[in-house]
Amino acid sequence: MSDPRPSGDRIAKLLARAGVASRREVERMIADGRVSVNGQTVEGPATFITDLRGVTVDGQPVAQPERARLFRFHKPPGLITAERDPRGRPTIYTALRNALPAGAPRVMPVGRLDLNTEGLLLLTNDGALKRALELPSSGVPRTYRARTYGTITQAALEDLIEGITIDGVRYGRIDANLERRTGRNQWIELSLTEGKNREVRRVLEHLGVAVSRLIRTAYGPFLLDHLPPGQVAEVPGRDVAALLRQLRVGG
Repeated sequence: MSDPRPSGDRIAKLLARAGVASRREVERMIADGRVSVNGQTVEGPATFITDLRGVTVDGQPVAQPERARLFRFHKPPGLITAERDPRGRPTIYTALRNALPAGAPRVMPVGRLDLNTEGLLLLTNDGALKRALELPSSGVPRTYRARTYGTITQAALEDLIEGITIDGVRYGRIDANLERRTGRNQWIELSLTEGKNREVRRVLEHLGVAVSRLIRTAYGPFLLDHLPPGQVAEVPGRDVAALLRQLRVGG
C-alpha cells in the first residue's frame, strides 16, 4: 500500500524559512498569484516541494535559505512594527535601513511592539524560528517594565500569576512585581509568555493604573541591555544554534 502523504514541505513553509515573509504573508502572496514553480502559478498553499529550485516570487527567483540569523533591535516609540503603514506613519524598517549591518539578510520581526511601546524587538531571516519564538506553546517569556500612575498593590499583581479574564478575553499567567514607587507613580516589571495584542496595557489598566511608558527589556534569553534606541546588534551564531536546538526548529 503506497504512502498517501506528499513528499517535501508546504511551499509557504519553505518560503518562510527562506525569509521571503511570514508563513501567513506567503499564503496571501499565493492567493494573489505572486508565487510560481517552474513558470506555473501556485494555486494554493497545499503545494508540496522538496526545495526552492524553480520557485519565483513576483517573477524573481528565490534563493535557498541562508543560515538562521537573529538580531536585537531597540525599537524607539513612534514606529509601527510592520513593513508599511496605510496611514503613512514611519515603520521599524525606516530605522532599520541605517541600523542593520552591511550584507544583512531581509529580516522579519518576532512578534510586535505597539506604536508607543519601546524596547527589545528580535528580528530574524528565518520564518520557522520566528514562528517558534512567537508561539505561546513554546513558553518563551517576554519581560516588560511599565511606568504607571495610580494605586495598585503587590497582592493585586501577584493574583495575575493565575491569569485573568477581561471583557471575555483570557490572559494567561503573568509574573508581576512592583519595582519602586514615588507617590502614585510606580514601575512594574511583568513577565508573560502569550503576548496577546496590548496585553500588558490592558491588564494594568483593568487593575486601575494608567501606563505612561512601556519597555520590553527581554525576550527569552536575549536582553535589551544597554543597546541604544534605534540600534541593532546581531546575536552570536552559537547562541542562535543553541536556541534552534532548544526550540527544536528543523535545519
